[in-house]
Amino acid sequence: MNHKQVTILGVPFIHTNQNDFVQLLKQRIESEQKTFVVTANPEIVMKANEDSNYMDTIKQANYIVADGIGVVKAAKILNQPLPERVTGYDTVMDLLNLANEHRYRIYLLGAKQEVLEKAVNKINTKYPNANIVGSHNGYFDWNHNQIAEEVASLQPDIVLVALGLPRQEQWIAQHIANFNKGIFIGVGGVFDALAGEVKRAPEIWQKLNLEWFYRLVKQPSRWKRMLVLPHFVMKIYGQKVKGRK
Repeated sequence: MNHKQVTILGVPFIHTNQNDFVQLLKQRIESEQKTFVVTANPEIVMKANEDSNYMDTIKQANYIVADGIGVVKAAKILNQPLPERVTGYDTVMDLLNLANEHRYRIYLLGAKQEVLEKAVNKINTKYPNANIVGSHNGYFDWNHNQIAEEVASLQPDIVLVALGLPRQEQWIAQHIANFNKGIFIGVGGVFDALAGEVKRAPEIWQKLNLEWFYRLVKQPSRWKRMLVLPHFVMKIYGQKVKGRK
């Protein structure tokens, strides 16, 4: 099935909302359709524009979703509005709920060992019917490891990859041909949130689209990453002007 797309600075986003997207993933799990998902915020869009190899990598994904209010606002500026954010965090929580309901098999890859263990324990406690079949921390020799072989042998329904940008998307793209089925999704700092290392913004901040600001207040070291936003906005208006010609 072809889904409507909105292209922002060369990155094709699926036109969907959170609920519909999760239902789509559920259908693909049940039909054992291998699926590569990228949850893209402005930082990922800008990285893709600066690095053609990374752009090629994320374009291998079956679906790229708008994880960030900046992407949603950019789509509106371009007169191609997206329904809403489809965040990596919410998608993971929804997938865990489905895993608990249907006993899906899950593999976790990424983060420090202690964070990974806390995340696994949290999932086991909150989602007792979800079947965690394996996990590995994010510290490994890229060229000499058997992680992909392990994942292939375990046949998980959901693989959560928390290696950060751009490694998580690169790992999935490099190895996905080895797998027969499963949802493969880069989830950034979601393991930290699951482990309780980082708290998500209160709901009121989320509703006001100020989650990014809350995270900046809590983690001032993120300010350098925020510098990408003005450049992103400038490029969006540049795309809009080109579109008028």
